[in-house]
Amino acid sequence: MDQLSAMRTFVAALDAGSLSAAARQLGRSPAAVSRAIDDLEAHVGVQLLHRTTRTIRLSEAGERYAAACRRLLSDLEEADLAAAGEGAAPRGLLTLTGPLVSGARVLRPILDGFLDAYPAVKAKLLLLDRQVNLVDEGVDIGLRIAHLPDSSLIALRVGEVRRVICASPGYLAARPPICGLEDLAEQDCICMTAFGQELWGFQTPDGVQQQVRMQPRLIVNTVEAAADSAIEGRGLIRVFSYQVAREIADGRLVAVLPQADASAWPVHLITPEGRLAVPKVRAFVDYALPRLKAEFRHMGRL
Repeated sequence: MDQLSAMRTFVAALDAGSLSAAARQLGRSPAAVSRAIDDLEAHVGVQLLHRTTRTIRLSEAGERYAAACRRLLSDLEEADLAAAGEGAAPRGLLTLTGPLVSGARVLRPILDGFLDAYPAVKAKLLLLDRQVNLVDEGVDIGLRIAHLPDSSLIALRVGEVRRVICASPGYLAARPPICGLEDLAEQDCICMTAFGQELWGFQTPDGVQQQVRMQPRLIVNTVEAAADSAIEGRGLIRVFSYQVAREIADGRLVAVLPQADASAWPVHLITPEGRLAVPKVRAFVDYALPRLKAEFRHMGRL
C-alpha cells in the first residue's frame, strides 16, 4: 500500500462528501477509492469511516486520524513549494472560511476577483458561524471577527466592526424620538439569541459600562430574520455594522444613537504558521488585505 496516496484519497473523500464524488475528482473508479480506504483502515487497525452507498461519516478514531492526515499533507505541500523556490506560481486548491454574513458579503466577492486574477487556483469557501480549527480542518485562511487568544496562528488585522442599533425609517417616524439610551427601553425591539435577548450592554468612550433592559417582541436566531423584520418596521435591532451595511447604505435601515457604544471587535485574516510560504496563500493575502481594509474601514464608521 502507498500510505501517502491512501491518505490523500481519504482526505479527498472527506472533502468531496462521498466516495463516488472523490473518485470523480481523482479520476479513479469508486472501487479503487474504496479499496484505498480499506487498505488504510487495515493498516491503522481501526475503522475510519462509516459508509453507506451515498454518504460517509467519520468515526471517532477517524476524526483524529483525519486531522493528522491534513497536517501531514499540508506540511508536505509546504516542503515541496519551499524546494520549488519563490518563483512557484500560485496554484491548487485554496480553502477559506468566514462567518456566514461577512463571508458572503465581504470575503466572497474578493475571492471571486482573486480567482479571476489567478486562473490556476481553485477555491473552497466554508461559511460557518462557529470557530473553525484551521489546522485540523485543513483550512488555509480564515476571516475572524473576535478578540483572538494567543496561538500559533498568524493574524493579520484588517479592521474592526462595531454594533449598531437601527430601524426602518417608517418605524422611527411613527415612534417618539430616541435621544439617549434611556429611550431604548420604551421601544419595540427584535432580539437575537446570540446577542442577548433582554440586556443590551454599552461602553461609553471613557470606558463606563451601561446596560439597558429591553422588552423584545420578537426573538430570532439569524441576522437575516432580524434585519428583514426591522426593514418591515417591526422594531429596533442591534447587530454588527457589516451585517446591515448594505441596508443602511440604501436607506432601508437607519442607524440610531451611532455614538452610544465605543466598544469594537477586531477583524483579522488568520492562517496557520508556515502557510504564508505557500504561493496560493501568500497571493491571496496580498490580494485580499487592502480590499478587506477598505471594506471594514467603511463599516467601522457606520
